[in-house]
Amino acid sequence: MLRMVPLPTRPFHARPLHRALPLPAHSRLTFAGRFRASGVKTYATDASPPGATKVTWRWRTAARYTLYLLGSSVVGLGVLTSAIFLHDAFTYTERNIEGVPVSPRALHPQRGGPKNLPVLSRLLSDIEDDEKRELVGKPHLVIVGGGWGAVGVLDKLSPGDYHITIVSPETYTTFTPLLPSAAVGTVSVRSLVEPLRKIAARLQGHLINARAVDVVMSERLLEVETIVPDGKSEHMYIPYDKLIIAVGSTSSTHGVPGLEHCYQLKTISDAQAIRKRIIDNFEAASLPTTTPEERRRLLSFVVCGGGPTGVETAAEIYDLCQEDLINYFPKICRKEVSIHLIQSREHILNTYSEAISRYAERKFMHDSIDLVTSARVQSVGPESVTYSKRSADGKMETHEIPTNFVLWSTGIAMNPFTQRVADQLPNQVHKKAIEVDAHLRVKGAPLGEVYAIGDASTIETSVVPYLLELVDEADKNKDGKIDFEEWEIMVARIKKRIPMAEEQLLKVRELFDLYDSDADNSLTLNELAVLLHEIGNKITALPATAQVASQQGKYLGKKLSTVAQRSAVLEANGLRPEEADEAVAGPFRYLHLGSLAYIGNAAVFDLGRFSFMGGLAAMYAWRSVYWSEQVSMRTRALLMIDWIVRGVWGRDLSRL
Repeated sequence: MLRMVPLPTRPFHARPLHRALPLPAHSRLTFAGRFRASGVKTYATDASPPGATKVTWRWRTAARYTLYLLGSSVVGLGVLTSAIFLHDAFTYTERNIEGVPVSPRALHPQRGGPKNLPVLSRLLSDIEDDEKRELVGKPHLVIVGGGWGAVGVLDKLSPGDYHITIVSPETYTTFTPLLPSAAVGTVSVRSLVEPLRKIAARLQGHLINARAVDVVMSERLLEVETIVPDGKSEHMYIPYDKLIIAVGSTSSTHGVPGLEHCYQLKTISDAQAIRKRIIDNFEAASLPTTTPEERRRLLSFVVCGGGPTGVETAAEIYDLCQEDLINYFPKICRKEVSIHLIQSREHILNTYSEAISRYAERKFMHDSIDLVTSARVQSVGPESVTYSKRSADGKMETHEIPTNFVLWSTGIAMNPFTQRVADQLPNQVHKKAIEVDAHLRVKGAPLGEVYAIGDASTIETSVVPYLLELVDEADKNKDGKIDFEEWEIMVARIKKRIPMAEEQLLKVRELFDLYDSDADNSLTLNELAVLLHEIGNKITALPATAQVASQQGKYLGKKLSTVAQRSAVLEANGLRPEEADEAVAGPFRYLHLGSLAYIGNAAVFDLGRFSFMGGLAAMYAWRSVYWSEQVSMRTRALLMIDWIVRGVWGRDLSRL
């Protein structure tokens, strides 16, 4: 009898699989291989559990992409360095400047004109190359000023149209909407300027660093006063074929005494002076020897004017104190800061929508900025500002604010050169600007020769002076009266002559019936005079803004370019030069693209029917608009760098 010997017991799962389940030798897949082929993972074939494998794979992926990034950065840096090297290699080369031709009349100008002054009939670079030599025979276009209007003209002119000369007391154009930011160091002043010579280089234009003082229209001579380093000045004449006046404006004084103690904010120099005064005030206030009363006076900032410039300056000063000065000056200085905004109207930003005005007021009240509305500044002293305001019981009260900083930003007035031009011409009765027609031609000046744009000009709104001319064109039966059909013809003529009157002439029939006082279905000359007078009174003049000046400059530049390119055709058709404006282009029409303002880490947009206001999102939208409106890519890059530097390291508090 055989004896059964028990086999050693061991759990099946503990036995080696290759022993427990042997596979045929001819099989191409092992057992574990078959599990892999079926997508099943086993511990017998993987050295680590699934979680560890995923972590390892992620680390490897991260390392791989990190190497890609580092490699591409190294390659990109190498390419950039090579590009800079090649640029420098081709830039720093010797250029031949021997034997450059110069016109004898440029070296020795002849004298002439009413004052027997040197006449710059030729400039030093007029014949230095073939391209400029060809331009000498072109009509001489002289642009007085270097602001928004002048740059708009230069932007739309085509090379070869005119022999161009720019006359400006500054050698650069300024992006004025960001001057409040430059006044506190949010952006650098260098980021807001572009050399006029670079702008004019595309057109082979010239720059005369001088100030226009007079014009002799009968001889087409512009008198200028040169600006030289030694302080001496010289007067001379610049002849022109076409003259564009774009000198801007000055601040209106409103008869307030003591404005010599105020700052303005229209130029780069103004922004630099304001920044210096703010830093000086804080440095003096931080001294232990300064009395509490004097410290409060030094840290009191008064802004006169509740328009965009005044509001933005007050907001920028608040940001400077809240974000930077508080970190580096004694805390008591920040505690003693007071910002006052004096506005003659009931609300600040009164030209914007009511919702925007109220939003800005709430923002300022939240920031503890003192709003003084419906008040009039009586005087400005070296240590205080005095203003009057009607109390609740109707009595006029006088108040005084001790201060060591006053910004005056209340309206505009004529530039001295603009005033001189207006004094020479008949019917120039406007007190703030030169009156021009719808084609931007100066009224009273020879047609087609003198234009004015921007703050220096205002488009006529009165229709009454054209009454007899309009009646002569519309009165078909010559009975001295205007019936309704003739009135429709007259309305079309008025819209063409003064486009800003279109909104007042929408209801043609109602206007006709309203002023037909004797109900005879016709308008007499007296009835027409009353009607046209009322229409003129209802027309609102264009605001003195950069947007208006830029659009006018671009319109005029495009029109003058067309006149130059079609001069042969116009002459062949028997049109005189003074008739060219109306032949090639219609009257100027302003398109309002909206108004915007910065109010301290927030911004407001008035787009006509729609308004947009808010915090950081609106502020970045405000920055985007101004960034896109820069003159060149250079200023765009500098402006972006300034905003980044300010966000990372704060504003520069140095007094330069």
